[in-house]
Amino acid sequence: MDVRGLGAALTDLVFPGGCAGCADPAGPWCAGCAPAVGPPRRVDLPGLPPTLAAGRYGGPLRTALLRAKERGRRDLAAPLAAVLATGLAGPATLVPAPSRAAAARARGGDHVLRLCRGLALLGPGVRVWPVLGLARGVADSVGLDAAQRAANLRGRVLVRPGHGPSPGGPLLLVDDVVTTGATLRTCVAALAAAGIPVDGALVLCDATGFS
Repeated sequence: MDVRGLGAALTDLVFPGGCAGCADPAGPWCAGCAPAVGPPRRVDLPGLPPTLAAGRYGGPLRTALLRAKERGRRDLAAPLAAVLATGLAGPATLVPAPSRAAAARARGGDHVLRLCRGLALLGPGVRVWPVLGLARGVADSVGLDAAQRAANLRGRVLVRPGHGPSPGGPLLLVDDVVTTGATLRTCVAALAAAGIPVDGALVLCDATGFS
């Protein structure tokens, strides 16, 4: 575990079922933390489709994401999906950004896929299409700069064979955090090579400027 998750891990030892943002016993996502997320925000990075983030990578939202991602807080899937839903305008096909298999196993499952499935429960016509995967050799992106992140993913985001036709509707990439845009750009390129256009991207946290 890196230092980003250390504080959340220590708090979870004391308040394992509390609010993910502030450890209030009312958890998993209290009424005081929800307004602190702020309104959705556009993310403008070169080479990205129209991208909307539910909030900034900081405060209660960052803490909640780390607990869902690194501490296996499955009870946060629904409240974080509700936060992400503020950027969803109607029916859509959601394509989760792929996770490394080893990371998903260590975390007890793919947290981005779980987030998408929670989002699909909140709106009619919202479907999840987990068509992307990662080839072997992708390293953890923590600590990598923009160029290193791009090199780490180049040629390693794959469209799964036998994926079938898109369920229809606007196709949105979904990820937990956007930092340099490398993951989203690589996913767009992989889908485009398979003849699948991307209409936009939806992310939980905007971490641009933190790389």
